[in-house]
Amino acid sequence: MSRLWLLGLVKALMARLAGAAAGVAVAVALLAALGAFLAQSTASMTRRAVAGVPVDWQVQLVPGTTVQSVAAAIGKAAAVARLQAVSYADVNGFEAHTGATVQTTGNGKVLGITASYIGDYPAQFRTLLGSLDGVLITQQTAANLHVTVGDAVTIHRLGLAPLDVRVAGIVDLPYADSLFQAVGMPANAAPQAPPDNVLLMPRDEWHRLFDPQAAIRPDSIRVQLHVRLTHDSLSADPQAAFVAVQGAARNLEARIAGSGIVADNLAARLDAARSDALYAEVLFLFLGAPGALLAALLTMAVVASGAGRRQRDQALLRIRGASGAQIMKLAAVEAACVGIGGTIAGLLLATALTRLVLGVGMFAASTIGWIAAAALTGSLLAPAAMLATAWIDARQTTVMAARMAVGQDRARLLQRIGLDFILIALSALIFWRTSSTGYQVVLAAEGMPSSSVDYLAFLAPLLLWLGLALLTVRVCLAGLKRGQERLAKWLAPIAGSLSGVVAAAMSRQRKRMTQGIALVALAFAFAVSTAVFNTTYNAQALVDAQLTNGADVTVTGTPQTPASTKLKELSALPGVSAVQPMQHRLAYVATDLQDLYGIDPTHIGEATSLSNAFFAGGNAQKTLDLLARTADGVLVSEETVNDFQLHVGDTLNLRLQNAKDHQYHVVAFRFIGVVREFPTAPRDSFLVANARYVAQHTDADGAEVVLLKTSKAPGQVASAARAVVAALPGVKVTDLGQVQHIIGSSLTAVDLGGLSRLELGFAILMVAGATGLILALGLADRRRTFAILSALGAKPRQLGAFLWSEALLVFAAGTGVGTLTGFALAWMLVKLLTGVFDPPPEFLSVPWRYLAALVSVAFVSVVLAVTGALRETRIPAVQRMREL
Repeated sequence: MSRLWLLGLVKALMARLAGAAAGVAVAVALLAALGAFLAQSTASMTRRAVAGVPVDWQVQLVPGTTVQSVAAAIGKAAAVARLQAVSYADVNGFEAHTGATVQTTGNGKVLGITASYIGDYPAQFRTLLGSLDGVLITQQTAANLHVTVGDAVTIHRLGLAPLDVRVAGIVDLPYADSLFQAVGMPANAAPQAPPDNVLLMPRDEWHRLFDPQAAIRPDSIRVQLHVRLTHDSLSADPQAAFVAVQGAARNLEARIAGSGIVADNLAARLDAARSDALYAEVLFLFLGAPGALLAALLTMAVVASGAGRRQRDQALLRIRGASGAQIMKLAAVEAACVGIGGTIAGLLLATALTRLVLGVGMFAASTIGWIAAAALTGSLLAPAAMLATAWIDARQTTVMAARMAVGQDRARLLQRIGLDFILIALSALIFWRTSSTGYQVVLAAEGMPSSSVDYLAFLAPLLLWLGLALLTVRVCLAGLKRGQERLAKWLAPIAGSLSGVVAAAMSRQRKRMTQGIALVALAFAFAVSTAVFNTTYNAQALVDAQLTNGADVTVTGTPQTPASTKLKELSALPGVSAVQPMQHRLAYVATDLQDLYGIDPTHIGEATSLSNAFFAGGNAQKTLDLLARTADGVLVSEETVNDFQLHVGDTLNLRLQNAKDHQYHVVAFRFIGVVREFPTAPRDSFLVANARYVAQHTDADGAEVVLLKTSKAPGQVASAARAVVAALPGVKVTDLGQVQHIIGSSLTAVDLGGLSRLELGFAILMVAGATGLILALGLADRRRTFAILSALGAKPRQLGAFLWSEALLVFAAGTGVGTLTGFALAWMLVKLLTGVFDPPPEFLSVPWRYLAALVSVAFVSVVLAVTGALRETRIPAVQRMREL
């Protein structure tokens, strides 16, 4: 019997079953695809974080401890891939004779490394000139001493006679901050700047030169073990990997208690990655969960549209003697068909989309849980909706009771208690609590073994979404009940003389009409909020990339070879529309070494974008004009202002290096404003001043940085700029595309552009389903009514008045309410996810083309649904009545 029933359903109701299965498929595909994005992006974050650490652990030995004993303990605490001993020595400075002049430096450091160190840790060095065999000098030190390969450098040891060494190569140390970090400093202590003067030499030669110094000044010598761990066993989850690495480091500290101190660079990098992983979870919950919920509601609406048919079928089964259990069994057969079919289709769709749109595989160890959750959701979604209504109907004891009209004209409990107003009020309260206090949605305190998401903040947009949907239901019910006359006037251009009858029919069917409007509004709200948020995110990522890079193309030189020496040639390149030089110097604020940027405030904006959010006053132009009028003015970062308790108008004495004697001298500046962000500047401490004033007091008018604004693709201009500066040692060229790729992939390993396309594609499907599919099924359910009207003499044009009026009302009301709701949700999302944006956007970016396409798709779906219904009305009434 079950098989016959299923075959009959497939034969007679194939389109309806396919529509219900399609709703299930969309829900399953969206949940599975977003789950795959979340799982695999976090795994990629872990891989990138691990690969970006040149030395996982730096273990500093206590004097008197042997390298062998600590190395053995490291091997027991963790799986080690590489281990090298590095010796550090403090010196009074370096000296070099160039022609008739003598150059000297301040305090410096000399490192002793083995011949295999560079091969084990290649990221630590960037060769600029010469060979890596022998004594190496850093670029800054070589510039200070005016030496090159083959020149002699005198090392002034502590308490011993100076010794000469000969330079074999010039190198850059990309990770000098970690290489020279103060191991064992408190977690909240301010980081120390790496030394300006550094030499590196073979460890055997280092021992020959500095073992005597260790005997008389042991405090000036230290030894570190640089360790690279095996990463194969690390979890793909950055949170779990962080806990594992930090636990291994603590195990090592326990084993070598009193013999060494561990600097856990790998855990520090994973600490940042776990925060990014939580932001990926935030994006999933904020953007993906409403879509999955909407797909579920769409499926339930599709299922509910066939409730009348199922009631009639159950009544006929009772007439033929079917029991309640048999009726439920047959209902379960239909539900299983829809649920299983929709789940399989959804998983196939998710597999194709994740490969084509996201560029990742669907089936991996990290995604199995999400696939199972999506499959379970699809398998239960349709059966839950179908069997619930079937069970309610099966409880009727007579055929007459089962055929009675249900649903009295009285307000539902949810409306009587004002749940819509309660949800909106709670949303506003939670949003105010989260945004007004500056509370971060993602909590990942530095050094803490766990991180978390403030899930309470998610309730704000969710409650607003649901509350506005319920408010839409309330308003529509009231409007259709009491506004028949006004509705008839609005429908007059479509229904003509039948507008009053059509309005009255809509009023009597207001519950069904309201459900359609609410569903369309929910679909549009999801689509609009997702589109606006993603567009704002992408636009702000471009701003962030330009802030990081400085401009479309940035040429960065050194104090000895400033990029401005090629300013004329760079400005003449094809595709360059504006050029601005910018000084990048170092200045001491008390003992804190900070970046100082010398600019032309009047013209700096020609080559780069300066947002109002960059400055404390909220007005970039006003702040730059003030700097231009104040020759000795300086803009100070917020961190520096707080650290040194500065007030606007204070005199700020900075120490700048003079180009003539290479010594630092005090230069007085006037503190005139606070700068939060600035092109190429770090996020913490920096200064911005007038380039002319800086050049005047440092006897160096060159600009280390040149910013280029381009009218062509930045990559093409960058290639031409590299050819121009190829002869300048140490000069590098970066373009916006390179930096944008790095920044865009720092939050998620999968390109967010692909995720946006995936979400927006599903949003269009849901809008089309909410408008066209639901409307078509609703009209199909009333074929009997239209057949009766035709039998009574109604013309196709008159029947069309009913159809077009109903369809356009659902379309117009749902689109309008949903669009406004979507903009409100997008604004709330941007405010709540301020931590994702750097800097925060000043306004929402609206994808007008996408919104126009969204409305067009919805309108076409409506037209197709009405056209199909009109085609049905042309079937003779007698034939239609026999079929029904």
